[in-house]
Amino acid sequence: MKKYTIDYSHSTIGFSVRHMMISQIHGTFESYNAELTVLDIEQVQDAKVSFSIIVASVSTKNFDRDVHLVSPDFFDADVYPKIYFESTSIEKLEDKQFAIHGDLTIKNITKPVIFTTIYTGSGMNPWAQEVYGFQAKSKIDRRDFNLVYNALLETGGVLISDEIDIVVDLEVNPV
Repeated sequence: MKKYTIDYSHSTIGFSVRHMMISQIHGTFESYNAELTVLDIEQVQDAKVSFSIIVASVSTKNFDRDVHLVSPDFFDADVYPKIYFESTSIEKLEDKQFAIHGDLTIKNITKPVIFTTIYTGSGMNPWAQEVYGFQAKSKIDRRDFNLVYNALLETGGVLISDEIDIVVDLEVNPV
């Protein structure tokens, strides 16, 4: 098994949620740690993937919203400072496409999730270092993790959708 490190300057853990049922709000987590070990980086079925995300690093490019997200109304970062993901199995779907099954833990609630993952390619960076790219996507229901804050709108509907889209873009390098 070979270990890979995340190139943080070329990687993103992002999410989006529908706001007022008319627009998408996008955010990222700026501070996280990830471990990837695998025998063959291009055929990842034997990989072990884990993430630890610092909740307080959430950024939606709106200070007041970010403060609200780390408050007890949402993530309650003082009590639950990290989000965790650990893969449990990986299956090949097609050439360069995989389903990464794993356990996602938010606010000490663990639920199974599946990330549809695409191996986006490899290359050599300007410093003669191998790089490999992946994009992983999943959808969760935030209520499953006790992220239940919401408000009803006068026009009908809700302020925040229950469905959260997660997109992880990774560039990794062998250690």
